[in-house]
Amino acid sequence: MDDEFESQYDTFQALLHSFHPAEAVKRLEILGIGQETIHKIRSTHEAKAVAVKELKEPKSVVMGNRYTWYTGPKPGDKCWPALENLLSKGMSDKALSSLNDSSTKIVSLLDHPRERQFSTRGLVVGYVQSGKTTNFTSVMAKAADSGYKLFIVLAGIHNGLRRQTQARLESQLVHPNPTLWSQLTEPDKDFTPPANPASFFGKSNKTHVLCVVKKNATVLRKLSEWIGKASDQLQDCPTLIIDDEADQATVGTKSINPLIREILEKLPKSGYVGYTASPFANLLIDPSAKDLYPEHFVVNLPQPSRADGYFGTETLFGRDVLEGESADDVEDGLDMLREIPEDDIPCVRPAPKVDAAEFTPEITDTLRDSIHYFWMVTAARRVRGTGNPHNTMLIHTSVKTAVHNSFRRPLEFLREQLKGSLDDPRTLERLNALWTKESLAIPAEEFGERPVEFDQLFAELPGVLDDCRIIMDNSSSEDRLDYDNGPVVAIAVGGNTLSRGLTLEGLSVSYFVRAASAYDTLLQMGRWFGYRVGYADLPRIWMTEELRDWFRHVATVEAEMRRDIDVYMTEDKDPLTFAVRLRLHPALRVTAAAKMKDAVRAASAYGGQRVQTRYFERDADWLVKNQEAAKNLVSQAMADCTRHERPQDGLHIFRSIPHELILDFLQNYSFHEESKECDSELLSRYIRKRVREADSLGRWNVALVGNKDSRYGTFEFAPGAEVGRVIRARLQSGPDPKFVDIKTLMSRKDAALDLTGSISKLSETEIKSERRRQLPDTGLITLYAIDKTSSPLHNAKQTKQRREPLDLPEHAIGVGLVFPRPAMDSQVEWNYVSADLSKVEVEVEDEDAEGES
Repeated sequence: MDDEFESQYDTFQALLHSFHPAEAVKRLEILGIGQETIHKIRSTHEAKAVAVKELKEPKSVVMGNRYTWYTGPKPGDKCWPALENLLSKGMSDKALSSLNDSSTKIVSLLDHPRERQFSTRGLVVGYVQSGKTTNFTSVMAKAADSGYKLFIVLAGIHNGLRRQTQARLESQLVHPNPTLWSQLTEPDKDFTPPANPASFFGKSNKTHVLCVVKKNATVLRKLSEWIGKASDQLQDCPTLIIDDEADQATVGTKSINPLIREILEKLPKSGYVGYTASPFANLLIDPSAKDLYPEHFVVNLPQPSRADGYFGTETLFGRDVLEGESADDVEDGLDMLREIPEDDIPCVRPAPKVDAAEFTPEITDTLRDSIHYFWMVTAARRVRGTGNPHNTMLIHTSVKTAVHNSFRRPLEFLREQLKGSLDDPRTLERLNALWTKESLAIPAEEFGERPVEFDQLFAELPGVLDDCRIIMDNSSSEDRLDYDNGPVVAIAVGGNTLSRGLTLEGLSVSYFVRAASAYDTLLQMGRWFGYRVGYADLPRIWMTEELRDWFRHVATVEAEMRRDIDVYMTEDKDPLTFAVRLRLHPALRVTAAAKMKDAVRAASAYGGQRVQTRYFERDADWLVKNQEAAKNLVSQAMADCTRHERPQDGLHIFRSIPHELILDFLQNYSFHEESKECDSELLSRYIRKRVREADSLGRWNVALVGNKDSRYGTFEFAPGAEVGRVIRARLQSGPDPKFVDIKTLMSRKDAALDLTGSISKLSETEIKSERRRQLPDTGLITLYAIDKTSSPLHNAKQTKQRREPLDLPEHAIGVGLVFPRPAMDSQVEWNYVSADLSKVEVEVEDEDAEGES
């Protein structure tokens, strides 16, 4: 563009702050600019609008052909240029360019601030600890430059995250342009209604108004009432509400959700944009209700790469291959995960019925190794002298504050113990061996980092131990992680306050056994995702094998969900004409039940899974009915099958049973309603589907698993099929429970009872691999006759779990099902859940009306 035209185009851009393009054109005519130049200006603007729409990143799904009014920063902008300048000091040019593009795209999907009325609903899907706050800060800066006035940020449900968000926005938006902003909240002060709300929004007040609040009913109610008192002035107040962690508290709640919608209803010009890395609940909102379903747009932020120092779910845990992918294109996860044995769990987390106040954790071998490794990592980072100056370890075993607090003395003792033994050759040998082992597992050179020898880090170790703080960060503690007053070395023990949104600076080691029942909870509890520049070779996570497998599944769900958004974007779909699919898991929910009430449900998938009963009714009729179902299955199996007996192992195996007998058994056997993964209808539907569509699971093996020690009595499934009753004591429970919980029925090796060869030393992963090799299409069902008394065996493990006699009126029949993983090209394995679009009325153009006038 020549100088004169560039000046005229800048004038048009400036007019767009206050007017729609059509009105802005009229203003150009008044200024005496010729029609040819105006046409050129409009063409230039339209070309930029198309460029914004067609940006390859971020991917987006948009309702209809939304008018692209915003094409990027304009001359005279204040907020974005100031923010860009701040960010340029710590971001690469590539990352800053990507941020500019993605924030421009999101602002372009909002309504023009000069619309008479509007109500936009959008969702931005990011990655855990990937810079979502920076993205929405950029969106706010550009929206402010474009005429939006009131900015409300819903910053999670905890004070820590709200405080952190407020401080970030002040430093990046307010401080660079202090005369442009009025603040209703402060880092240490949530919303308190100021006097005369109308004065903030009257025409005489030209400042932008910033309010950062917790998603707390009392706070939101005060905010709603305060906004209501300025209703006249809000008629021309374009408002942007950013909902950080938009799946938490916003969806399916009886207090928070209605209050957010109440605030939106009081704002004639409002844009609501949810930000989250776990959008499962948001994508399942009823689109036909007056709720917060993202009906106008869904945006997929680009994933930072490992080359940028970012660690995401796939990077750490890998994921399964999706339909149409090559295995070569899918990450299998870095060797940064260390297993916590199941036997360790009662040592670091009390059983459900145990009084948390009486619990004292034990420093197990795995916990000790993780902590010693953390101190060595901190020392090694001091040798390198690069990257984030902070060093944090996370210990997350329970939500109970009493459990968090119980860790203080054992951790402080461990720290003092190591301080006093640094001159002990045995201590040096053990630390050296641990450091050498971990250094070989992930060579520093693979991440472009400098290797650190043990002798180098050992010199720094005394100083690290002196500086290390043990912090209990929970809702009842006054101790908090504070990264604003110099470099931190801390072991943080906590629960929910550390599990969502809050950034743990310099996090390098995590010890994690906290169970979760839903994808979003699980994903948000993992604070180890994020940027690890300068120490990308050093992070480690200690967790159970089950949790590792769950995270891998969630990584697969994430990838498939994002691919839906990417694929449907190219097929002329929008959030009201397609619903993103979310793959199900037999043992995990997608999100909380209340958030799924309007979703379309489907059968779950069990390939490669081991499903087992753990809950039993105390009702005699219920127990006897299940005995009869098992006896009927065994009797029919004996009539026409190959049979193997291993009396020395208390075992009978019946091979090649028709699947119809298994389906009959599932129809007659009653699983307890608490056994979420054991649903007869879903199991049967899955078997039929595998038989029908993959010619698999047509035949089954049935194993009767008994006790080699007959002193506990025997149980006869059928004449000639008698086994010793097994002992399964129940977990301690409250007075007069209606059902009993045995927790674990099957041992790992029980999943391989029908395989040939020695399996006693195989891991669960190896057993699955061996089953795929030997019996790729044959299922296994194991039956256990559980002694009705089942007094607990007196061994250490039982004692720690506080077992009690089963004390049932009749012997119980336990059931285990082992499903082989289907072939990689099978299309029957997974089923999904999604939003229900059936009640949505989509407006379709009347083609016959085209020629009418």
